[in-house]
Amino acid sequence: MSLLSDGFAGSAGPLLTPPLANVPLASVSIDLNKTVLLQMVIFAVLIVVLKPLLFDPILKVFALREERTDGERERARKLQLKAGDLLTRYEKELERINHAAAVERDKARVETAKLEAEILHEARDVTSKVEREGRERIQHEVSQMRAELQRESATMAREIARRILGREVAG
Repeated sequence: MSLLSDGFAGSAGPLLTPPLANVPLASVSIDLNKTVLLQMVIFAVLIVVLKPLLFDPILKVFALREERTDGERERARKLQLKAGDLLTRYEKELERINHAAAVERDKARVETAKLEAEILHEARDVTSKVEREGRERIQHEVSQMRAELQRESATMAREIARRILGREVAG
């Protein structure tokens, strides 16, 4: 009886009951004969032959792989520490540069404020000078006009009186 004919390949009946289910346990007998001894000898020979040829090299490969993996992990850990140190140095240097830039920016602001104050002071001085000169020129022109008006006022008054009266006025 084969496994296929017992129903292991698809029939439902024998699958529910295994083929040795009806055999009592006390009736199972194991024969130790020459084939078992031959198999044990073949197994021992294979172990003796395959150990140096297959098992030891595979175990060496596994050990080497583990060693390399541990070495690479250690190298990666060192690289991470180095990267952390570099990042810390970079951040400190960046902070120092930002501080220096802030100091320079403040200096530039102070210098700009001084320069602005000087320019405004000069502009006020120039404006005051132009205003003063303008007032002086206007006062000079006003006084010249008044002097001229006073000189001509008598003549103009006589001319106006003559036109209004229609005759010559003595004066």
